[in-house]
Amino acid sequence: MRIVSYNVNGLRSAMTKGFTEWLAENPADVVCLQEIKANKDNVDFQQFDKLGFEHYWFPAQKKGYSGVAVLTRVKPDNVQYGNGNPQSDAEGRFIRLDFGDLTLINTYIPSGTSGEERQAYKYQWLDEFFAYLTELRKTRPNLVVCGDYNICHKPIDIHDPVSNKNSTGFLPEERAWMDKLFASGFVDTFRHFNPDPHQYSWWSFRANARNNNKGWRIDYINVTSPLMEKLKHAEIYQQVKHSDHCPVYLELAD
Repeated sequence: MRIVSYNVNGLRSAMTKGFTEWLAENPADVVCLQEIKANKDNVDFQQFDKLGFEHYWFPAQKKGYSGVAVLTRVKPDNVQYGNGNPQSDAEGRFIRLDFGDLTLINTYIPSGTSGEERQAYKYQWLDEFFAYLTELRKTRPNLVVCGDYNICHKPIDIHDPVSNKNSTGFLPEERAWMDKLFASGFVDTFRHFNPDPHQYSWWSFRANARNNNKGWRIDYINVTSPLMEKLKHAEIYQQVKHSDHCPVYLELAD
């Protein structure tokens, strides 16, 4: 199974910049989208039908905000919209698909950039999400958790760790949560294959950051340890430009 995770920062905007044409090149079997800022009713979803994708949508209640969706050529056995936490579900931050004994979760973690209240909610969200994953693993041990985590884990994952040490997305408490996630038995699939620096998945629109590769690695496809033996390849597609993020990729063996 070839999986892509991609924060498109507005699906309709990405579609005007060549996103559908890129999908036609067949980059993946399952494409997990975050920050779609749309719903099925205001997107030309027939473009995805023509490419052989089924699609599942979980938009935010607020128009033009947040939301996740999954395009898949592999039919899921089960789809769960939301994780039961009211504020998260109102913001369209979680969708789960089961494929046999494999469970894929596509999530968009809050950013915390708009102030202390949202940063506090980000910590609440992270605690709720970790509790959800811990409980789910008791019955579904084979998890793939992809999405925009809005956290750089290590100094290698951010272009300037010193000046950003007090920036949301690289705060000690956020990074400690990532430590806890990986200590609990999750694997950072990109770092499993790619130890080198200067590989990022998001760049600010300001100061020509992308052309200068002054980026952050905040998009992940993480798996639970029982899937380690199935890991084949992981990559960041920095050359793909429909958003301020770029797609991240994982290939799993059958």
